[in-house]
Amino acid sequence: MPTVMINGTIRQYDKGTTYETIVKEYQPKYNNSIALVYFNGKMRELSRRLEKDGALSFITTSDNAGHNAYVRTAQMMLIKAASEILGETETGAAARVKIEFSLGNACFCSILGGIRATPELAGKLEERMRLIMEKNISIIKKTYPIDDAIELFRRQGMKDKEKLFHYRRSSTVNVYRMDGYSDYFYGYMLPSTGYVRRFRLQAYKGGLVLILPTTDKPFELEEFVDQPSLFEQLMLSTKWGDLVNISTVGDLNEQICSGSISDMILVQEALQERRIGEIAQKIHDKGSIRFVLVAGPSSSGKTTFSHRLAIQLKSFGLRPHIISMDDYFVNRDRTPVDIDGNFNFDVIEALDLELFNSDMVDLLNGETIEMPHFDFKTGRRVYKGDFLKFEENDILVIEGIHGLNPVSTESLPEENKFKIYISALTSLNIDEHNRIPSTDARLLRRMVRDARTRNYTAQETIRSWKKVRNGEEQNIFPFQESADAVFNSVLIYELAILKQFAEPLLLNVKTNEPEYYEAKRLIKFLDYFVGIDTTPVPGNSLCREFVGGGIFPV
Repeated sequence: MPTVMINGTIRQYDKGTTYETIVKEYQPKYNNSIALVYFNGKMRELSRRLEKDGALSFITTSDNAGHNAYVRTAQMMLIKAASEILGETETGAAARVKIEFSLGNACFCSILGGIRATPELAGKLEERMRLIMEKNISIIKKTYPIDDAIELFRRQGMKDKEKLFHYRRSSTVNVYRMDGYSDYFYGYMLPSTGYVRRFRLQAYKGGLVLILPTTDKPFELEEFVDQPSLFEQLMLSTKWGDLVNISTVGDLNEQICSGSISDMILVQEALQERRIGEIAQKIHDKGSIRFVLVAGPSSSGKTTFSHRLAIQLKSFGLRPHIISMDDYFVNRDRTPVDIDGNFNFDVIEALDLELFNSDMVDLLNGETIEMPHFDFKTGRRVYKGDFLKFEENDILVIEGIHGLNPVSTESLPEENKFKIYISALTSLNIDEHNRIPSTDARLLRRMVRDARTRNYTAQETIRSWKKVRNGEEQNIFPFQESADAVFNSVLIYELAILKQFAEPLLLNVKTNEPEYYEAKRLIKFLDYFVGIDTTPVPGNSLCREFVGGGIFPV
C-alpha cells in the first residue's frame, strides 16, 4: 500500500487506486472542482493510478492548468456532438467543427464544409453536449506508436493531424477516446464528461461560440461579450493564413520543407505593411489628429510598429515624432509598490499624468516644451535639451500601455487623438482541434528578447509572467474595444523562427526549478515546429524586435 502525503497528513491507499478515487474523498473540502493533481511535483490526470509513495496536491478549475483541462474536455464534447449531428456536405465529406481562437470567455468555432451555424443548430449541438455530459462518458487515453496514430487519423479523415505528426520527432502519440470517437489534444483532459457541467453554445457571425467559466469564476457562466474589433482582426489574420494556404502547424511545416518559405514570409510582411498603411491613411484622412496613442500588452511589438507607422505617416506628408509614455514615469521614490513590496510600473499611478497632460496641452497651444527622458538606472526623470514645438503637419506617436485608458489623456480633445490597440493575436492552430494560445506566443517572444537585451534566464521570464498577465488584465484589456484601430502583430511563421532561440533557454531550466514544468511544456509545444533561420526575415519585421538584427532601435 503506497504511502501518500496529502495536505500534511499521511495516508495509505491500495496500489493501483486512481487519483480520481482519492479526489472524490477530498473534493468536499475544496470550493472549486479538482481537475488534475500534482504527484511528486509532476502533473497527472485523474485517470492515472497510484503506484508508489509520494506527495499529492490538487489542481482545481481556478488554476490555469485545471481550467485548460476543462476547456479541452468541453471542446471534445462539442466535436463529438458535431460528429453525431452534422451530416455530409455537398462534396460528400463529413462536416466538422474547427476550434478557431479565444474570444473573451468563449472560444470561436467554425463549421468546415460550407455550413453556416444558426441558432437552431447551436441549440441542437448544445442539447447533444448535455446528453453526453449526463452520460458521464469516460475519456480513455491510449498511447500509440506514431505510425499507428497517423493511420488512425487517416482512417478518420483527419488530414490536419496526419500532416502534423508526419513532421513530429517523437515516437509515440497520446490519443483520447470518447465513446467510439478518437482525437488528439495538446494537454491534459478530465477523466469523464460529467465533470463539464457549465457551458453554453450560441451562434455567432456564421460560426459558434462555446461559452465556458473563467478561472476567476469557475462556477459561473457570464454573458458572452461581443468584441467586434478583436474578432475582425482575428478573422483577418485567419484570412491571411488562407492566402498562403496555412491554417495549421502541419501546413507551415510542409511549406518550410518544400523550400517555399521565403516567398511566404515576404507575403506575410507585405500584408502587415498594407495594414499599417491603411491605419496611416485613416489617421491622415481625419485631418485633426495630433496624438497617435499605441497601446497593447507585453511583447506585442509596440516599438517596431510605432516606427513602421511613422514611416507610413511620412508618406502622407506628416511629420511624426515617436515618444514613450515611460519617459513620464514618476521618480522612483513615488513609484507605487505591489503587495510584495516590489515596484509596480504597470499601474497608471506610476505615470506623472499631470505633467504629461500639461506638456501635451502646451504643444496643442503652440508652445515649446522640453521632452523628458526617464533614467532607469537612477530612477529619475532627466532633461537633455530635446525641445519640441508643433508646426504644421507635426504629429506625436506615443507608445505606452496606458494609451487607451481615457484617464491618461483626459485633458486632450477627442478630435485630436487616435488610439491603436496592438496585440499578438495568434490564429495559427496546431491542428483543427488544438489552438495556440496567444499568451504562449507572447511569452516566447518576451523570453527571447529578455535573454538578448537584458541577459534574463528563461526561468526569470516565466517567473514574472503571471504578474505581467495580471497587469494586462487590469490595465490594458478592459480598454481594447475603445481603440480606433486594432493591429495584429503576429506573423504566421514566427514560432518557427523563435524555436531556435527559445529552445536552448528552456533546456537550461533545471529540474529543481519551480519553472521547470512550464519550460518542459513549452519545449514540447515547440517540438511541433520545423525550425527556420532568420535569413529571409526583413530588417523592419516585427519579428526582429525579439530575435534581433532589426533596423529600428528597441
